[in-house]
Amino acid sequence: MAALRLAIAGGGMIGRAHAERIRGHGGCTLVGIADPSPSAAALAQEMGVPLFATLEQMLDATKPDGAVLATPNALHVSGALACIARRVPVLVEKPVADTLAEARQLVAASAASGVPVLVGHHRRHSAILETARSIIASGQLGRLVTVNGSATFRKPDSYYTEGPWRAQRGGGPILINLVHEIDNLRALLGDIVEVQALASNAARGFEVEDTVAINLRFASGVLGTFLLSDAAASPRSWEQTSGENKRYDHHADEDCYVIAGDQGSLEVPTMRLRHYAGERSWWAPLASEVIAVPDVDPLLRQLDHFCAVVRGEAAPRVSAADAARTLEVTLAVAQAAASHQPMNLPA
Repeated sequence: MAALRLAIAGGGMIGRAHAERIRGHGGCTLVGIADPSPSAAALAQEMGVPLFATLEQMLDATKPDGAVLATPNALHVSGALACIARRVPVLVEKPVADTLAEARQLVAASAASGVPVLVGHHRRHSAILETARSIIASGQLGRLVTVNGSATFRKPDSYYTEGPWRAQRGGGPILINLVHEIDNLRALLGDIVEVQALASNAARGFEVEDTVAINLRFASGVLGTFLLSDAAASPRSWEQTSGENKRYDHHADEDCYVIAGDQGSLEVPTMRLRHYAGERSWWAPLASEVIAVPDVDPLLRQLDHFCAVVRGEAAPRVSAADAARTLEVTLAVAQAAASHQPMNLPA
């Protein structure tokens, strides 16, 4: 089977990550990079492909089988629409859009054209997440009752001095980081139908929030809490506990999610499974075991999946419609924090 010809828009950190995986992949090859910034020239030269000033120029010149959009969030929808117009399947980095209206525009365009859109919520390709989903589906936890989650970590001060926009409205951890966590929780526990939130900027003193306490109600009846902070000297985040991205400090003994049912509980990502063998009582012993999980690269598995999508062998694991729902919940958290009112979402 001939290698698929893929093109990338965006030569930043995530664009490089995609390019490196395409270069080492047997089923696809990189044919071009589009990015107007001077720094992208070095990446294009390193990868041995031409550099284009715009996505449209690249699509028209290279006529790729598929495209990866690793551009700023505000360009996701316009870039995806340009790909759809040329009938090029596209992998769009998350979040799928800046606004819910734009996300729905993309959903409609993909549905009308039949051109597949895969959204890069790469944790959906994580062996950890897949194993947790399998345990939950097996019924070992019984009827699900609660989830407690956290993404508490400390971003360096340079993160804000190098990108001053991050200290302004829209640049805080709700819109930058929480979208990943909401997608994880939806993948594990289903749709979220109500959110409440309290936000604070006391730690950094910026216009934007640095810490958020969130309550969640799932359609199934599960209740959850989530603590989010980019100012906390804590390792209880997916990046620092999962070990999937080797750039982060790793704490293999910590968890970022605890999911409990009426029969047992699961801690993620250590995968410590506790369950009752007999009477379900706090006086009775909880048996404990650790479920093994293979060490895989979610971004590489996502690339494998995208190649299957381009070839028409699979439907997108995270469609534009699915990603739009994750965005809707994330934006609702921001609204709840701003209004001090609970926000209801359609089931």
